[in-house]
Amino acid sequence: MILAAGRGNRLRPLTDSIPKPLVTVGFYSLIEHHLHKFCQVGVKEIVINHAWLGDKIEAALGDGSRYGVNIAYSAEPEGGLETAGGILQALPLLSDGQQPFCVVNGDVFTDYSFDKISQLTLATGIMAHLILVPNPDFKSEGDFGLEQGMATLDKIYTFSGVSVLHPALFEGLEPGRLALGGILKQAIAERKVTAELYEGYWSDVGTLERLNKTRQDFESNNKMKMEKL
Repeated sequence: MILAAGRGNRLRPLTDSIPKPLVTVGFYSLIEHHLHKFCQVGVKEIVINHAWLGDKIEAALGDGSRYGVNIAYSAEPEGGLETAGGILQALPLLSDGQQPFCVVNGDVFTDYSFDKISQLTLATGIMAHLILVPNPDFKSEGDFGLEQGMATLDKIYTFSGVSVLHPALFEGLEPGRLALGGILKQAIAERKVTAELYEGYWSDVGTLERLNKTRQDFESNNKMKMEKL
């Protein structure tokens, strides 16, 4: 699942006319980079949620065939449902209730390979696997910690927005607006969340300044550019 329902207020006025996931870095939009990466590792069934200017996302991406994938859309009401609420609504499209699924924020840009998460099998009782990254310059405090492969509540690293989640994580939740953070923290406290640290390229393209920096990084990094061809 690619999360694409955010308003992108910090990227205004750019996002007044286009949804944040359609903002471009290099040759493609942010969300197209994700589609290409999933296709490259054999993931062909993609769910995309949307709220703000969702019709433009559907018009731009279509059914996904030109990217080598099949896209199903989960339209949310105005204002969106937040992360957990959006996943909960899309759950029937994502899983049979038994199998975990990959989730990626539509507004991050990274050279992390989706190969590992696309093949990851969660151990019995594990509800999530999180990809953590070192805290970026704009963020002094992290989200979670990491100890012997398990996520902890220590605020050491930043959650990258890339994860594998089990549908059982959402059991018993009521539909509606619902954040993911509290749900993950509860599962972490119960030692039901594994994690790994990724120290390669990762950018949260959340402001105009960070978008411009990401574009500059992309243009100056020939290896990254070649991988996108």
